[in-house]
Amino acid sequence: MRTYRFDQVDVFASGPLTGNPLAVIHDAESLSAAMMQTVARWTNLSEAAFLLAPTAAEADYRVRIFEPKSELPFAGHPTLGACAAWLAAGGNPKRDGVIVQECKAGVINIRQSASGSLAFEAPPMIRHEPVDANDLEPVLDVLGIDAADVVDSSWIDNGPGWMGLLLSSARRVLALPAPTGTTDHFNVGVVGLHPASAGAAVELRAFFNDPNGSIREDPVTGSLNASVAQWLLAMGIVDAPYVAAQTTGRVSVEQADEKIWIGGATEMRVSGAIKL
Repeated sequence: MRTYRFDQVDVFASGPLTGNPLAVIHDAESLSAAMMQTVARWTNLSEAAFLLAPTAAEADYRVRIFEPKSELPFAGHPTLGACAAWLAAGGNPKRDGVIVQECKAGVINIRQSASGSLAFEAPPMIRHEPVDANDLEPVLDVLGIDAADVVDSSWIDNGPGWMGLLLSSARRVLALPAPTGTTDHFNVGVVGLHPASAGAAVELRAFFNDPNGSIREDPVTGSLNASVAQWLLAMGIVDAPYVAAQTTGRVSVEQADEKIWIGGATEMRVSGAIKL
């Protein structure tokens, strides 16, 4: 057994313990993919991130991201959480104000403001097209959504495999009951607009299946917020900057130089060691 530095980061939090927790294991070069998958399953969090030395010349560090059932090419809250843990461990970026992360999806730029807040550049979607009725109907059945409440649906996949459903209102999104069924390959984001007077422009919920097929809800999801922003901004449904609400977390969306930036709070909650 060997001891590794271990952090748990609260990402996209709106206050203490309100964000999406991420496990981060440092200096993970000696760990096999099978062990990384085992650790991710054991932590029982939505994802675990493993920091490694970069292989791309422009990158500051490399990360491998695992959910309990598989490795992901990209995910949003692990991107910000891994970056925060890397910086807290003494990481020194090559460029002032910009950290470059290498992952299986390629290199991801992360901005750091003067106050220390982080935001990642939304990666391009690898699948963006309308959802076929044959794919849509079983998802609506699982989530208990009436087809009349769906304003639009689209594949908005930037790595995890997201299907996006735009409902008639944020109130309808919040009213969805927790799914009780089981299914495979389920990664669905549901979004609705808040009235202009609300503190957030949109409300999101993210549902995915665990290794046993049970459907779980993700607390706050960076990858989904990134692809939802690309989807809604392209349709002219929202204007940036805006704030997105998801469960108890908050996500900031900004647009500059034709790039979309997804940001939020990153708070170190646990720091210690793990024996593997």
